[in-house]
Amino acid sequence: MINRCLLLNGITLFFLCCIHFNSWAQSFNVYPTNWWVGMKNTSLQLMLHGDNIGAAASSFKLVYPGISVKKVTKADSPNYLFIDITIAPNTKPGTATLSILKEGKAIQQSFPIKARRPGKGTAFAQGVTAKDFIYFLMPDRFSNGDESNDRVFGLRDQTLNRDSMYHRHGGDFKGIINHLNYLHDLGTTTLWMTPVYLNDMPNRTEHGYAFTDHYTIDPRLGGSDGYKQLSNELHKRGMKLIQDAVYNHVGLQHFTVQDKPMKDWLHEWPNFTQTNYKDQLQMDPYASKVQQKIMSDGWFVKQMPDLNQTNPYVANYLIQNALWAVEEFGVDGWRIDTYIYNDLPFMNRCNKALMDEYPKLTLFGETWVHGTANQAYFVENNLSIPFKSNLPGATDFQTLFYGITPALTEKFGWTDGVNKLYQTLSNDFLYKDPMQNVIFLDNHDMTRFLSTVGEDVGKLKMGIMWLLTCRGIPQLYYGTEILMKGVSNPDGLVRGDFKGGWKEDQDNKFTADGRTAAENEVYELTRRLANFRKTSSAITTGSTMQYVPDNGLYVYFRYDKKQTVMCVMNTSDKEMEVDFTKYAEMTNPFTNALSITNGATYNMHSTVKIAAMSMWVMELQ
Repeated sequence: MINRCLLLNGITLFFLCCIHFNSWAQSFNVYPTNWWVGMKNTSLQLMLHGDNIGAAASSFKLVYPGISVKKVTKADSPNYLFIDITIAPNTKPGTATLSILKEGKAIQQSFPIKARRPGKGTAFAQGVTAKDFIYFLMPDRFSNGDESNDRVFGLRDQTLNRDSMYHRHGGDFKGIINHLNYLHDLGTTTLWMTPVYLNDMPNRTEHGYAFTDHYTIDPRLGGSDGYKQLSNELHKRGMKLIQDAVYNHVGLQHFTVQDKPMKDWLHEWPNFTQTNYKDQLQMDPYASKVQQKIMSDGWFVKQMPDLNQTNPYVANYLIQNALWAVEEFGVDGWRIDTYIYNDLPFMNRCNKALMDEYPKLTLFGETWVHGTANQAYFVENNLSIPFKSNLPGATDFQTLFYGITPALTEKFGWTDGVNKLYQTLSNDFLYKDPMQNVIFLDNHDMTRFLSTVGEDVGKLKMGIMWLLTCRGIPQLYYGTEILMKGVSNPDGLVRGDFKGGWKEDQDNKFTADGRTAAENEVYELTRRLANFRKTSSAITTGSTMQYVPDNGLYVYFRYDKKQTVMCVMNTSDKEMEVDFTKYAEMTNPFTNALSITNGATYNMHSTVKIAAMSMWVMELQ
C-alpha cells in the first residue's frame, strides 16, 4: 500500500500513511492502476490485491458503460482476485467503479479510463533507429535537480552518501531536465536510463533493477509527474525516450513476492538455485534438460526472485504493464534487461503485444553472450532453427568483445587485432537486420572504455569514431565524452557521478570552462561527429562495405546514392600509407576526401599517410 503515499514527504506523509494503513482491511489496490479507451486489444486482466479480498469474489461488480466483466478468478492467496474485462471500442473516457461486499459493507475503488495520448503513437512510440544516437545514464548518478526527494520517508533505503558507490547519491529527473540542452548539443537524439520503477529494497537501490512496484515511479527520482515532465521535455526538443524493462525478476520486497498470488508465481527450488548464466543451453542441441532449466529458471541473485512467465497470470501482469508504461509515459523505445534468462516463448508474446499496439516502437534486448551465432539466436535471424525469435535487435556485445576492443588492444594478426572486428561484422548475414542492433563501448556493468584501452585518449577517440560510423544504433555511456574512467571490480566503480551535477561540485563538466583540454577535445570530437551523423544518409540508412585489414590498416565505407563516407582506422603502432586506388570500386567517382573531424582535405589521386593508432572519417567529394 505504500505506493499510494510515496509522492509526499515528512509529517504529512507520515499521517497519511498511518491513516491508510489503518484502513487496509477496508480497501484494495487495482493493477493496472488505469487503462485507456481505443486500444487495439480490448481485453484486460485486472489484479485486485487486498486483505482477504478473495472471500468477496462472488460480490464483485464493475459498473461502467462499455465495460463488461467476463470472468472472476480466485487466486491461491486469499488476498487476490483476477478480473477479466473487455472495453468496447466506443467506450468513453471516465472513471469506472469497482466494488465488493466485505463483512456486509460495500468497498469501492476507482479505475480511471483515460483518453489516449494525442497522436496515438505519432508523438511517441516513434521508435529508435540507426538515425539516432542514444545517451545511456543512471539517474541517481547524473545530476541532482531536486534535493527535496533525496530521501523519502517510509522507504527502506535511507542512504544518501556520495562517498559510497553503493549508497544513493540523489540524482533525479529534474537534474536530467536541467541538462537536456547539454545532451542535445552533444548530438544525442535519445535518452535511455536505468529503470525508474520503485525499488523499495533495504540497500543497493541506486541501479533500479529490483522492482518492488510496477506501477509506481520511484519518488526519489521525481515520481510519475517528474517522469512525464522528462518525457515531454525530450519530445519538445525532438528527442526520444527509451525505458529499461525487466521481466525476468523482481526485488525480494515486491508485494507479489511477500504475498504470492499463486503458488507458482515464482520459480522456486527446494534450496536456493542460481542461474548458471550459460546462454548456450538455450540453443545447444545436446544440452542437459536439468541444466537448461537452471539457466532459465534459476534466480539471478538472492535478492531478485525469478518470475514464472509460463503462468498466464504472471505473463498478463507483465505484458499489460509494458503497454501501460508506453502509453502512460510516452515511451519511444524498449530496452529489455537480461533477455536471455526469460522464457523465450513468453518474450515473443510480449514483443508481439507491444509491436501490435505500437508498430514503430523499437525493442532491443540485453544479450550478454559470446559469439555472433549465440547473439543472433535471440533476435530476428536468418537461421533455420526450431525457435524463432521476434526480437528486432540486441545490445551488440559481439562488436564490443570481438570487435572494437581487440582492434585497439591486441596486436594485428591473421585472426587477431582489428581482424576480429572485420570477422565479427562479416557475420552480419546471421541477422535479419543488423542495423537494429545497438552498438556501444561500455555500460553500467563493465569497465569503462577509457580504462579498457589503458587510459589512452587517442584510442578512446578511435572508439568513438567507430561507434558513430559503424552500422547499427550507437549508444554512449554517460561521461565517456568527458573521459570518465573506472574498472568494473566491483561494478560501483564504473557508476560515478557526472561532475557538475551537484551544487557542491567544484568542477562542472557540463561546461567547456569546467573541462580540461583533453576532455574538451574528446567532447568536441563526439559532438562534431554525432551532429554530422544526424544528416548523414550514408551512415544512418546506407550500406556498408569493408575491406580485409592489411597490416593493421582497416578501411570501410558507409554509402548510398547520395553520399559516401570513408573510414580509415590505423591500429598499427607505426604510420601507414593510404592508397585510395586500392579501394577504387568505392573511390573512383571522387577526387577529394574531406575530414569530418578536423576539416582537412585529402587529394585522392595521391598517396597520403595516417598516423599510428588513429582514425579518419571522411566524406568523399
